[in-house]
Amino acid sequence: MEAPLDRGAVDAVDTTGQVADILDLAAHMRDALWRFEAATLAPVDAPAGLVVAGMGGSAIGAALARAALWPRLRRPFTVANEPDVPPWTGPDHVVLCASYSGDTEETLAAYAAAGERGAARVVATSGGRLAAEARRDGVPVIPLPGGFEPRAAVGYGLVVALELAASAGLADSPRADVEAAAALAEELAAEWGPDGREDGEAKALARRLHGTVPVVAGAGMAAAAAYRWKCQLNENAKLPAFSASIPEAGHNEIVGWADARSFGPFAAVLLEDPDAGERAALRIALTADIVGAEAVAVERVSARGGTRLERLVALVLLGDLVSLYAAVLRGADPMATEPIDRLKAGLAAR
Repeated sequence: MEAPLDRGAVDAVDTTGQVADILDLAAHMRDALWRFEAATLAPVDAPAGLVVAGMGGSAIGAALARAALWPRLRRPFTVANEPDVPPWTGPDHVVLCASYSGDTEETLAAYAAAGERGAARVVATSGGRLAAEARRDGVPVIPLPGGFEPRAAVGYGLVVALELAASAGLADSPRADVEAAAALAEELAAEWGPDGREDGEAKALARRLHGTVPVVAGAGMAAAAAYRWKCQLNENAKLPAFSASIPEAGHNEIVGWADARSFGPFAAVLLEDPDAGERAALRIALTADIVGAEAVAVERVSARGGTRLERLVALVLLGDLVSLYAAVLRGADPMATEPIDRLKAGLAAR
C-alpha cells in the first residue's frame, strides 16, 4: 500500500508549516494587489523598460510576470540575477530591486548600481538594509509581510512585478487577470492540497517521480514555470533537478538523453500550455517520444485555466505541491537550506 500524503504525513515532515504558505498563494496575490496600491507609487514612465534585480526566490516572481505578459509587452522587461544591473540601464528605465530579506548581497549591489546610472528605483522587501537604504534615498518601498521563506512569497513577487510593469507603461493593468488567477489558485489548492484526494494530480505525480532526478521542461510561458519547479524540487525536496526551455532543448539537450539510463534514473516532466499552438504541442509530443526510450518516466502536464496568467499560476501551484510531497516521500524537511547558509557564511567571512 502506498504511503499516504495526507495532512498527518505532511505535518510530520513539514514542522514549520511551509504547506500553509503554498496553499495560501491566492491570499498572497490578493494581498500583494493591496500592498502595491497602498504604497501609492507615483506613475513612472519608463520608455526603455523595466529591469528587475533579484536572486533566487525573490526574483522568480518577476520571471513569471515576464512570461505572463510576454505577448502583450510594449517595452523591454529584463530580469537581472546579478550583483549589477545591465550596462545599458539608464534614466529611461525603472529598476525594481527585489529582496525578501532586504539583505541579499547581490541585490544591494544592484540597487547601488541602478542609482549610479540614474534609473528610477522601486524596492520590494520585508525590511533589512535594502529598506533602510531606500528610505534614506527617498526610493519608494513596497513592504512585504515578514515570516516567509523567500521562495514562499512567490505570489507577492509575481503581482508586484505585474503591477509595476503596468505602472511603467509596459502593459495594461493586470488586476482583473490577477483576481481570476487567484480564484483558480484557491480552487486548485483545495483539490491538490493535503486534504484532497490521494489520487489527486499533485500527489500522484510526486509518487511517480519519487526516486528519480527530474528534468522539467516547458514551452513559452511554461518554461518559466519549469524553472520554478526545478528550484522548488531543489530547495523543498533536496533533490538534484534541472529545467529546460522548449524549443531550445530540441537543439542540444535532447541529444543528452541518448544514454541517460547509464547515468541515473532521470525523469522528464513536460509542462504544456494548451494555448501554445499546434507546433508547440507537436514539439512536446515528439520530445516525449524521443526521451522516453531512456527516461525512467515521462510525465506530460497540461496547465489548467482560461487566461495565460491563470495557467501559469496553476503550474506554479502544482509544482510547489509536487515538491512538498516529494519532500514528504523522502522524509526531508522542506524548510532546511543548509548549503545556502554555508555558502553565504563563507562569502561573509572573506
